[in-house]
Amino acid sequence: MNLILLGPPGAGKGTQSDWLRDTYNLRKLATGDILREAAASGSDLGNHVKEIMASGKLVSDDIMINLIRECISAPSSANGFILDGFPRTLAQAEALDTMLKEEGKKLNHVIELEVDDAILVGRISGRYSCAKCGAGYHDDYRKPAKVGVCDSCGSVEFSRREDDNASTVSKRLEGYHAMTAPLLPYYETRGILKSVDGMAGIDEVSRQLKAILAA
Repeated sequence: MNLILLGPPGAGKGTQSDWLRDTYNLRKLATGDILREAAASGSDLGNHVKEIMASGKLVSDDIMINLIRECISAPSSANGFILDGFPRTLAQAEALDTMLKEEGKKLNHVIELEVDDAILVGRISGRYSCAKCGAGYHDDYRKPAKVGVCDSCGSVEFSRREDDNASTVSKRLEGYHAMTAPLLPYYETRGILKSVDGMAGIDEVSRQLKAILAA
């Protein structure tokens, strides 16, 4: 089962892709994680990625496609994968399709998490994470079971991204609508696009996802 989750920043893609990974034993492929793993791998491609990232430049689509190719060919992707954060543009979607065809694979579902932009600003502004293990939390929606203590590793140190503020979030949403929203009709014409109510609670969104995958 090979999936793509689409939605603007703060739509809950990370939370739901974690749930899908654990529930269906899929490989989660989040763009940031792929790049960090590659940079730490010591491979020729990984070292090239490390140099690009160190220079502050963006990794090209070709390199990103090759990194994804390596990931989906690994034994850990035997049951399928979830792409979170890629593709972001129509050109990337087309390149991904070409690569998957070459690898004898295909997308089963592209699922959009539909959300309200205004509410997203509040969602993202309230996000923070464990400074040690990276587990994510929110001031209102996802607090640690014990105040000030990470559920995953027990650390008491947390951090917030500097760009998780209303102004930056609004610009990121504009970028999403301009670049990524055109992916929706692209996948809709292929009959693999589905939508869920991203404004619902976490468990309800998971239920909707489960219903799509069971159909």
